Order: sequence, then C-alpha cells, then structure tokens
Amino acid sequence: MTKIAILGANGRLGRVVAKAFIDAGFDVRAVTRTGKVPAELKGATAVAGDALDRQSLIRATEGVDIIFNGLNPIYTDWGKCLPMAENVMAACHANNALHLFPGTVYNYGSPMPAVITEDTPFHPTTEKGRIRCAMEELFRREADAGHVRTIILRAGDFFGGTGSGSWFDLVVAAKIGKGVYTAPGPADLVHEWAYLPDFAVGFVALARNLDKLGPYEALNFPGHAVTDLEIKAAAEKAVGRSLKMTSMPWWVLRAGSPFVAMWREIVSMSYLRFEPHQLVSTRLAGIIGEIPHTPLDQAVGQALGDIGIATVNGVSKAA
Repeated sequence: MTKIAILGANGRLGRVVAKAFIDAGFDVRAVTRTGKVPAELKGATAVAGDALDRQSLIRATEGVDIIFNGLNPIYTDWGKCLPMAENVMAACHANNALHLFPGTVYNYGSPMPAVITEDTPFHPTTEKGRIRCAMEELFRREADAGHVRTIILRAGDFFGGTGSGSWFDLVVAAKIGKGVYTAPGPADLVHEWAYLPDFAVGFVALARNLDKLGPYEALNFPGHAVTDLEIKAAAEKAVGRSLKMTSMPWWVLRAGSPFVAMWREIVSMSYLRFEPHQLVSTRLAGIIGEIPHTPLDQAVGQALGDIGIATVNGVSKAA
C-alpha cells in the first residue's frame, strides 16, 4: 500500500486532501505540529512534526512514498514559506519521496492574464508572488538535480471543506445567514475558484498516474471560473431564498492597512479581485482522464453546509 504523509493536516486543504487519500485506500500519515488531527481523519496515523525543524520533519515522514505539502502560513507569516519549502525538500530527499504541491495564481502578477495555461510565463508583482516563484524554482532545481520529484497542481481560490480562512467563508458567505451575499470585487468579473473535494481527488488521480509524469510537472486544475453573480445564484438555490448583494468595503482595508498588518497583506493581493482570470489545462485530462468537477450549484450548497450555514438539503456542521 502506498504511504503518503500529509503536511498541514489540520489545515483546510490538508484535511480534504487527507480524507481523499484515505477514501482512495492509501496509507495516510497526518503530520501536524501537535500530533493531533481532526476526528474526520479517522483512518489516518497522526504524527507530530515541525516544518521549521528539518530533522523533526524528516523523522515524521520516514518511510513514506509521497509527501503532500499542504503547509501554508497565515498571510502575515509568509517569511516562513521558503525555509519550510527547503525542509520539505530535505525530507523528500532523505526518504526518497515524491513531492505533491498545490500551486497558486500569485505567480502571474498584475495585470493578470485572462486565460492561464501551463505555458503562461510567471510575472510576479507582489512579494507573495515572488515567494511562490522562488519556491517553485527551488522545486525545479531539486528535480533537475535528480534529488526530488515534484508534481504541482495549480488552482484558484479555495471553497468547500471544514475550517476557516478562505475568501469564501470570510467574505462571500460571511453574512449569508443574514440574507446578504458579499462580493469581493465586481459582481460580473470572472474569477478562478477550486472546490476542494474536486482538487483533492485531482491529487489522488495524479498519484495513481505517476508513470505518465516526468521529474517535474506543473499542471493547471480548471475549477469553477465564474462570476459572483453565478455564485450568488447558486447560493440562493442552496439556502432557498433571495440574497441581497453587497460589496466588500475595500476602502476601509486600504485606509487601515498602514496600521493593521493583515489588512496590508490582503490589500497587496487585491488585484486578484479586480482582474478577470481563469485556469485552463491542455494536459491534465490526458494524464488523469476526466477532471473532477462538481456542478456549481452542488458545490456551493455543500460548501455552505460545510461551514454551518443551513441549506434546503440540511446542514453539514463545520468542525
């Protein structure tokens, strides 16, 4: 049985990916700083490991075949990203493990390309974009040197799954219980979203098709390239009533950004909410077959239920 270590198994992405690999029959090791994992990851082996401590991480991943890198510091702590990435490379190298990594669209900068393919060049214009590019360059160097094989699957903004911290639950759905839908940008602007259960199944499919992949691959995951008008309509179907549309008060964040570190970081990435973009792939379907894609109405309804919002089909309580 293939053994996979999920780094960041307490995080939103890590939870969903770990569950997908458990359901697919993999031997899953859930690695967290405390060694404790959510009850929903029944079937995984919980292991303590600190991503900022190289030897700790090497020990926590000893003997695995694959390491899924779901580490993602909060916006104000992105100085930790490269040291963590270097330690993950060391752990993969020490254990001869494949590296799976979720890519972002930060690498492309502003102005955003309207359509992003696997061949679209990087042009980072923010510190976070530059950090992400540096991480991927590190992964490529390790692959070219024959040390660590890396497969990247790039996605847009996450929604779905339990936990908090995404634009969907912090902004879009924050007031739906009160009958209000909050648009982070222009309501008719196309924005790339990834429904996490689909994204996770995409990683499982890649892990099952490694013979079709090289030592370094960066693939796009086409999720839901939709407008807020479309998400609002799906949310209205899910909750069974009309929702008032309101806009995120960006002027408040911009005014307060010199004084509030998190607001400053959010404002630095605000172009993503005002520039249309979507991911397409010319290669993914040829590798894994049909790309996982839950219909928007179903995905939005389940995502709302995951964070505890009552829907016409019931509530899935958030953990």
